Amino acid sequence: MSDPAPCGAEELGFWLALYRAPLIGSQRYQMLLAHFGSPRAALEADPREWRELGLPAPAVAYLRAPDWAAVAADLAWLAGPRRHCLVYQDPRYPPLLREIADPPPLLFVEGEPESLAKRHIAMVGSRNPSPAGLQTARDLAKALARAGFGIVSGLALGIDAASHRGALEAGGITVAVAGTGLDQVYPRQHGALAEAMVAGGGALVSEFPPGTPAQAGNFPRRNRIISGLSLGTLVVEAAARSGSLITARLAAEQGREVFAVPGSIYSPLARGCNQLIKEGAKLVQTVDDIVEEFALRGPVEIENRQELPPSADGERLQALLKYVAYDPTSVDTLVAATGDSPEAIASMLLLLELQGYVEPAPGGCYVRVK
Repeated sequence: MSDPAPCGAEELGFWLALYRAPLIGSQRYQMLLAHFGSPRAALEADPREWRELGLPAPAVAYLRAPDWAAVAADLAWLAGPRRHCLVYQDPRYPPLLREIADPPPLLFVEGEPESLAKRHIAMVGSRNPSPAGLQTARDLAKALARAGFGIVSGLALGIDAASHRGALEAGGITVAVAGTGLDQVYPRQHGALAEAMVAGGGALVSEFPPGTPAQAGNFPRRNRIISGLSLGTLVVEAAARSGSLITARLAAEQGREVFAVPGSIYSPLARGCNQLIKEGAKLVQTVDDIVEEFALRGPVEIENRQELPPSADGERLQALLKYVAYDPTSVDTLVAATGDSPEAIASMLLLLELQGYVEPAPGGCYVRVK
């Protein structure tokens, strides 16, 4: 199909009306476009043609009487500032997303549509990550943004939010793919984060019309868009059964790169990532492992690779830090490793915590975060 200029409100109304037909997914929608040439022609066709094309009875019944009130509500939402609907034929429709097996016929966008066509890396992972996982996601997102990549994720709690924030902190572009209509933010506590993403030149994206609530079945569908917008997908902390692994599988099926950050064999949050690496995902220890795959630029430093700042106790702190793992480490373990007293260990851990190198963990333990 050719790429005409974005359609006007009247023509867009026909796209939206056909889009709301029940049991017409991405592939049936494309079939109707190919057969009739436009949504308007499809809606104005003889019902016999719909049946001859094998459309299910609920779809045929809808096409006889489209929900124009819902279309009017869609158009009213789109009349707001920085809101767009990119139909498949729109030249602003992201090129990488066109390449997947079932691209959405249209995308609702709040923010900058042009941001969707940039070079992106998807970052996904646990909604309940460890402190180290959060720091890793944030640092990698910052470094990727500085290397010229946008960050795509799902605005969820945990790794998703840390990835979005890392990109913003580096002054980069980040895109959130929602599993709801864009008239709402899910989860609600990420409203300010969503606003910052749009203000920073990124975008919120959804294939679901305004008014669509958060439903379990929506999120696996949105995952194909997260991976479809991206050159590759990076998984940071994922359990053995995780939605993040669905995104990684979709990325592989789409012919995109899959990356994973390894973790401890004892950590449930690392099992998904370690399994991905066993299956052929590229192991990521630094951002260079991703950048070199696309040869965009030379080595990039992750923030906070620096050593401890010099101080009177710098050597002792440095020595202690070597024994604090990225998994929970007990004070007793550190006493045994260093020979220092529990009181001295506690004092040094407090200094390391204040300097941002360790964080408390359950059970009186500590984890290293940088």
